[in-house]
Amino acid sequence: MVTRLPLPQPCSIALVDAVVQERANGPNAAWFNGLADEWRERVEAYIVQRGNPETLPAWDAIMANRTRFLTLYKRPMANSVQAPILNTLRDRTLQFCPSCGEEGTPNTLDHYLPKDAYPHFAITPANLTPMCDICQQIKGEHTLDAEDRRIYLHPYFDEFLTAQVLRLVIGRPFEAPEDFLLEPDLDLPNDLIALTQRHIDGLELVRRYGHFFRDSYIRLLRLAHKARASDQEVPALIETFKEFYSGRAANVWPHIFYAAVAEDAELLDYLANGDLPDQL
Repeated sequence: MVTRLPLPQPCSIALVDAVVQERANGPNAAWFNGLADEWRERVEAYIVQRGNPETLPAWDAIMANRTRFLTLYKRPMANSVQAPILNTLRDRTLQFCPSCGEEGTPNTLDHYLPKDAYPHFAITPANLTPMCDICQQIKGEHTLDAEDRRIYLHPYFDEFLTAQVLRLVIGRPFEAPEDFLLEPDLDLPNDLIALTQRHIDGLELVRRYGHFFRDSYIRLLRLAHKARASDQEVPALIETFKEFYSGRAANVWPHIFYAAVAEDAELLDYLANGDLPDQL
């Protein structure tokens, strides 16, 4: 369900230098100057380690004064160097959540590594991703599971997300499927299958996708009725819907649905030739 996004253009490392320079004459000048080198090194490490919480430790020495970092994000001055960057990142141009794939414009920015535990990444552009409200509420402050493995996919750094990584398997009977299976693509390497599964579980995607699946399947049956009544080829119509939604992203919910339908030869035959239910 996660979609690969381009890394934000503002340089996360250069922003550190700009913020420190901007505060050269302020009340916290000595504090920021004293940690500038290490702050820069930790942001560089974030980029190199691709935001992985398994390898990026907390910065214990700053925690007593972490509000100085958090204020940069929560209350930026209008003329501060980070304000226009944050405003650009909040610009709502996406039409789906890149963390779950549900359609709708994401309402917020998520700190991939939570700002309370990693305040030095509070304004790091590479750590700020668009996210829907539901995902952010569920994700919360979690980064690692009980075995210290990262839970969530990163929209900026997990390159394999350009392809479809989740597969839907539609249950039987076709008149009213009793269940469905949402799983990682089994062609992925084992480590990525495990990571993708943790992401699915962490954001409760199976539960959330269930409502969408049931509504979409009813619409699918209605579509098949109308197509057959007008002598349209049902498989070709399904392929058209699949290609339409793939233009948005491979892992948005509608594309996952129509891709599953298009790949199920038995279901396609039922939609084209079977006894469809009359009451829908």
